[in-house]
Amino acid sequence: MNGIIGKKVGMTSIFDETGRNMACTVIEAGPCVVTQVKTTDTDTYNAVQLAYGERKEKHSSQQMVGHFKAAGTTPKREVVEFRDMEINKALGDTVTIDEVFAEGDSIVAVGTSKGKGFQGVVKRHNFKGVNDATHGQHNRQRAPGSIGAASYPAKVFKGMRMGGRDGGGRVSIKGLKVLKMFPERNLILVKGAVPGPKGGVVILHK
Repeated sequence: MNGIIGKKVGMTSIFDETGRNMACTVIEAGPCVVTQVKTTDTDTYNAVQLAYGERKEKHSSQQMVGHFKAAGTTPKREVVEFRDMEINKALGDTVTIDEVFAEGDSIVAVGTSKGKGFQGVVKRHNFKGVNDATHGQHNRQRAPGSIGAASYPAKVFKGMRMGGRDGGGRVSIKGLKVLKMFPERNLILVKGAVPGPKGGVVILHK
């Protein structure tokens, strides 16, 4: 699984070859440093660990500082492991976007979605609501309605779709398309919904 770590910059739009204006997300991906190489002989599986983003040494644990020094690099903010990576890299090597992706590739974006706080059932679970203001209904347009039985089972089952905290969780979006890349600036333009706010960390992989 080839992949790279990046940061969501924002959105823009470009014109395709037919002259159509297409909205896209700008992601600053890499360069990432290889901080560990796992093999079946030492770890029972093949994987490459990549690190991204600078971090002050005083904000890193001594264990992680030693881990990064072994790879010949400074402390990093994000560390992600990619299993069965097809790119052959050694400890301390750098991985850039043009080594991982090409324009037109279909990729997956993994990130932490925006936190929305406490939300009702209409926004959180796409409930329709009562949608009827007649026959004695008052302020029920966004209400959940009945949520359980009476005497049996006499409780609300765990996982019932109700109001609660929404967003702020790990989200994977498949089927995104790489529209354009600027390897010299470590930028990649992606068509589709990329999770997270501006400045949020995004993991891109095939």
